Amino acid sequence: MSTVNPQPLWQPTAERIAEARITRFQAWATEHHGAPADGGYAALHRWSVEELETFWKAVTEWFDVRFTTPYKRVLGDRSMPGAQWFPGATLNYAEHALRAADSRADEPALLHVDETHDPRPVTWADLRRQVGSLAAELRALGVRPGDRVSGYLPNIPEAVVALLATAAVGGVWTSCAPDFGARSVLDRFQQVEPVVLFTVDGYRYGGKEHDRREIVAELRRELPTLRAVVHIPLLGADAPDGALEWSALTAADTAPVFEQVPFDHPLWVLYSSGTTGLPKAIVQSQGGILVEHLKQLGLHCDLGPEDRFFWYTSTGWMMWNFLVSGLLTGTTVVLYDGSPGHPDTGAQWRIAERTGATLYGTSAAYVMACRKAGVHPSRDHDLSAVKCVATTGSPLPPDGFRWLHDEVRHDLWIASVSGGTDVCSCFAGAVPTLPVHIGELQAPCLGTDLQSWDPSGKPLTDEVGELVVTNPMPSMPIHFWNDPDGSRYHDSYFDTYPGVWRHGDWITLTSRGSVVIHGRSDSTLNRQGVRMGSADIYEAVERLPEIKESLVVGIEQPDGGYWMPLFVHLAPGATLDDDLTDRIRRTIRTQLSPRHVPDEIIEVPGIPHTLTGKRIEVPVKRLLQGTPLEKAVNPGSIDNLDLLAHYQELARTRP
Repeated sequence: MSTVNPQPLWQPTAERIAEARITRFQAWATEHHGAPADGGYAALHRWSVEELETFWKAVTEWFDVRFTTPYKRVLGDRSMPGAQWFPGATLNYAEHALRAADSRADEPALLHVDETHDPRPVTWADLRRQVGSLAAELRALGVRPGDRVSGYLPNIPEAVVALLATAAVGGVWTSCAPDFGARSVLDRFQQVEPVVLFTVDGYRYGGKEHDRREIVAELRRELPTLRAVVHIPLLGADAPDGALEWSALTAADTAPVFEQVPFDHPLWVLYSSGTTGLPKAIVQSQGGILVEHLKQLGLHCDLGPEDRFFWYTSTGWMMWNFLVSGLLTGTTVVLYDGSPGHPDTGAQWRIAERTGATLYGTSAAYVMACRKAGVHPSRDHDLSAVKCVATTGSPLPPDGFRWLHDEVRHDLWIASVSGGTDVCSCFAGAVPTLPVHIGELQAPCLGTDLQSWDPSGKPLTDEVGELVVTNPMPSMPIHFWNDPDGSRYHDSYFDTYPGVWRHGDWITLTSRGSVVIHGRSDSTLNRQGVRMGSADIYEAVERLPEIKESLVVGIEQPDGGYWMPLFVHLAPGATLDDDLTDRIRRTIRTQLSPRHVPDEIIEVPGIPHTLTGKRIEVPVKRLLQGTPLEKAVNPGSIDNLDLLAHYQELARTRP
């Protein structure tokens, strides 16, 4: 693997290396904390994982993290799960996110863009004022530290204000995008029992308006813990009965009061679906997210006050939370609310141009769609401000690297990054001082002891293995909601290698120190960066009387695509005709997510299971990827081995 791409596609200049914040951090950490002066990034990374406590102490000092009460030590307990970071410390995430308002009050904190592609600024002063006003109103409504506040909102400034106001009062934020159906939202929000719900009347996507008032009404009926609903009239509709008006709650000129909370106080809940049961409600801490995102955005992404940070995302994806954290570095954050390809495939490049984005993040799937559509970004747009194009959601194929290099700029820093909702950050990816090789992520991130292991726990180099992290990270979940004994959290990451985080990705660590991601080693469905468990699909589809049972898998394709077939075992007398196919698709689109409508619906004679009755998704996925039967599955563990022949044949005959 290490010799496949001996020549880098991109190499940072000596000047760029010298100016990078990570270079200045290394020099400072050498002087103050004994970091290595020589050996470049590899030496710095080795120090960051071998001297974990010293490294994270250095991060808090470099970024001037304000602890209102001091910590007793950096890592009170380093066992996983259960690591205790900065015990004794108190702080507030929102206070740090709004610090730039003190020195740059009239500069834009946010640039809001809709499908007209006209950027509209929200200054630091106005953002701080709105957060102060809303935080005071939340307190008046009785919101106390630990209470959950939810948003059914698109990627608009109001969502950022609501998140920061929630954090300011010590509440716990959680959000879903308005293209989620009621069932998907309730499966998430009902778990955490929010006391306030922020909603819109609808949203615009693809040049059309989508009314969500009926779904909002259903959410209000099905969330009995709500004390207040706040209406944002995005499409101009009047507030429903009993709802509060956004404009009234954010009109006051009130300085925000920041609740000082323990380092491990919950900040937000994100949702990452497993393969059975409800989506996992992942809780991350104010302090853990603060220091992890300062490191990731300020050092790896090289962001600062002069930058503009645009990542195409929705509020239902962890990348939205990551994007908002750009405020921590004083960066202007670009919020785009709309279709990624409206009015044409090149839309995101137009937004990058018109907002002056310096770091532009998107999905690998979008890059490949641009390539296929014959988009020419640098020919049609002035992208001279763009220093870095970053991609995530799925591995960026080699052709994607070449296309960005050829069609955007030869001296473009291309950062393919990989992490997860589970840590709301990256395990590997952007390093401004390292070369970029085609098809590879530049390196593991600082403070992240990323390794590739074989089934016995032996580290691998230049071979495919399981992505594991052998040291705790501050943004690892503090717990899952409604998981009192921690068993679901433990089983999600630590049941394969005790005390070691197994993420569920296949990776190769190359001998040059770069990383190659090969896709999921589990059965989570990852469409355009939005993850959903197969159980969600089964629950919706199998309500239809014609469906006896179903099986869904998501398969990363060599060209960067993602094939998601749904296999259905029909009830006696049923036929998979156009009507049933349409009803299956409509059910998934309306009840779950339009992103998770299957690419194909295929009738099968039966669904294979383990001997304990679990559907065998991962072995079927491996068969469809071409893995021989004897390597894809343990034959002795399957209830009906003959059923697998159908999937084998499909893999053989599918073009």
